[in-house]
Amino acid sequence: MYNCNTRAEDKCITNTILVTATAYNSLAYQTNSNPNITAFGDSLKPGLRYIAVSRDLLDSGLVHNTKVKIQGFDSLYTVKDKMNRRWRKRIDIYMGNDVNKAKKWGKKKVKIEYCIQSNDSISNENV
Repeated sequence: MYNCNTRAEDKCITNTILVTATAYNSLAYQTNSNPNITAFGDSLKPGLRYIAVSRDLLDSGLVHNTKVKIQGFDSLYTVKDKMNRRWRKRIDIYMGNDVNKAKKWGKKKVKIEYCIQSNDSISNENV
C-alpha cells in the first residue's frame, strides 16, 4: 500500500481509483503548438515523472502537484497537466519524446493511489 504521509503529523486520506491510463509525449501533434507547457503552466522535461488527469479526477482531489502511485510503476508520479474535458476517469502518463515507449504502453486499466489532505490537518494548520 502507498503511504502518502511524509511526516508523522501529516494526516491524509488515501484514495484508490481504477482509471484508464494512456501515455503522451511533449510533441506538438499530440498536444498543441507549445507542447512543453502544461495546462497548469508547468514546463515538461523528458525523464520527469508527470501525469495529466481528466478533469473529473480534479474534483476527486487529484489536483495539481498531487503525488500518485500508479499500479505497475515503482516511482511516484506528479499531477502536472490536465486533459481535454471529453475524458473521464483517465490519466495520461508523460513519456518525454519517446513515441515508441508511449505506443508500447498503449491503453490499460490501472489502479492509482493518492492522498487527500484530511480536514483535521487543515484545521490544525489554521490554529
